[in-house]
Amino acid sequence: MTVSYLVGYYLWVGPHVLLAVVLFAMVRRRLYRQFPMFFLYAAFEILQFVALFTISRSPVHFGVPYIRVYSIGLALSTAVRFGVIYELFSHFFRRYPALEGPGRFLFRGTTIILLLVSVGLAFSAPGKSTNFLHSVTYVLDRTVSVLQCGLLVSLFLFSRHFALSWRSYAFGIALGLGVFACVELATSAIRLYLGDFGNRAVNLCNMAAYHCCVLIWMFYLMRPERTKPRVVNPPPKHNLDIWNQELEHLLQR
Repeated sequence: MTVSYLVGYYLWVGPHVLLAVVLFAMVRRRLYRQFPMFFLYAAFEILQFVALFTISRSPVHFGVPYIRVYSIGLALSTAVRFGVIYELFSHFFRRYPALEGPGRFLFRGTTIILLLVSVGLAFSAPGKSTNFLHSVTYVLDRTVSVLQCGLLVSLFLFSRHFALSWRSYAFGIALGLGVFACVELATSAIRLYLGDFGNRAVNLCNMAAYHCCVLIWMFYLMRPERTKPRVVNPPPKHNLDIWNQELEHLLQR
């Protein structure tokens, strides 16, 4: 058993064990009520891992049944991740009820634009794999990565106006998803052109990025949230008196 095999085995099993710890922490802190879609996403990732790990230990190993389960899981995980991103948008806009309507419009508009860009990239570079299921999986993976990267970048760009603190739970969830989406975008493009589902170097890079994301979520969700209070200085109560004093000082010069 080589060192590369042990590292790959750990990067596949370890993050999901840590993700189970994150789920336990969310249940203990009742964060599943505040972020139900992220809780669902983490639970689904663990369930998908158990299914894929069981298939890999069976006689079929990483054959066609494994690819099918992986493809279906990718599609379902994609839908849940979009729900997580929308949940983060809603969380930030919740502090400003007047902007809730424009916020939803912004989310939908950005999604449509990024979807058109992703579809254009998919048709311009359909991949080199002769296996139809492989090609569909790679194209879907890259399309999802483009959408998620764009949505998360737009979220971070507008987060300054939403008074987003880097210590908040929402920022930690968004940061982890952002890191994983960026790395997955790069690795999915490489897989698309190589046409090799089992490229070990690419898979290790992707799993290492996911491990970092889980560590980010653990760092944020397993400690008390420390958000910086938003201080708003009230206007002076006696504006006329202040103006009168300043005018007297000006006339005495």
